[in-house]
Amino acid sequence: MNIVITGAGRGIGYETALLLAADANNRVIALSRNADALAALQQHAPNGNVDVYVCDLVAATVPEIADLLGTYGTIDILINNAGLLVNSSFADSTPAEWQRMWDTNVMGVVKMVQAVLPLMRGASQPHIVNIGSMGGFQGTAKFPGLAAYSASKAAVANLTECLAEELKDQNIKVNCLALGAVNTEMLHEAFPGYVAPVSATDMARYIASFAVAGHYVMNGKIIPVSISTP
Repeated sequence: MNIVITGAGRGIGYETALLLAADANNRVIALSRNADALAALQQHAPNGNVDVYVCDLVAATVPEIADLLGTYGTIDILINNAGLLVNSSFADSTPAEWQRMWDTNVMGVVKMVQAVLPLMRGASQPHIVNIGSMGGFQGTAKFPGLAAYSASKAAVANLTECLAEELKDQNIKVNCLALGAVNTEMLHEAFPGYVAPVSATDMARYIASFAVAGHYVMNGKIIPVSISTP
C-alpha cells in the first residue's frame, strides 16, 4: 500500500510512519517541514521503504502537493497528522494566532485531501484518517488556553463527517481519531512540565492499526482515543 502521512518529522507522526514501514509491502510517503527529522526517519526505516518530502502545508498549494504525490499513481491511505498547538488565553490571543492555527490544522487537511482524491480513486479500499483532538470532541472537558486549537480540531471533526458523506459513492472512507493527551514535543512546548499518560509510540500503534483496518467497519466516525473521561 502507498501511505501518505503528514507531520512525520516528530512525535506521533514519526512513530506512526516507522510502524507502517515495518511492513515491507507498504510504501510510506512522509511529509514534514523538518528536513533533518525526515532524514532520520528514512535512516531508521527497517525496510528502506520510506520516501520523504520537505513540505510546508501552509505555504504549499494543492497543485504542488498533487504533483509531488502524482508519481505514485495510487494512494491507499492518507493520515492527516500535521498540526499546530499554541497555548494562549482567548483574551490574549490574536487574529494572527487564530489564522495560523486554522491554516495548519484545517486548511492543511483540506489541501491534502483535495490533492490525493484523484489518486485514491484507483485504490481498492482508500482511507483518509484525520487526526483530531478530544478538545474538539463535543461534551468533553475543555482546558484554558486551547480555544483556538480546540475550535480548529472541532472543524476537522465536522469536515470528516461531511467528506465521508460526499465521498461514499467513490468508496473513499473518511474517519477522525480524536486523541487525548500524548507525550510529544508539541505538547511539552505548549505545557512545560506536564506529563501525559500515553506515549507517542503507544498512540502510534493505535493509529497505524486503525489506518490499515478501521475503514472496513467505520466511515464518517469521530472516535475518541483517550484513557481519561469525559
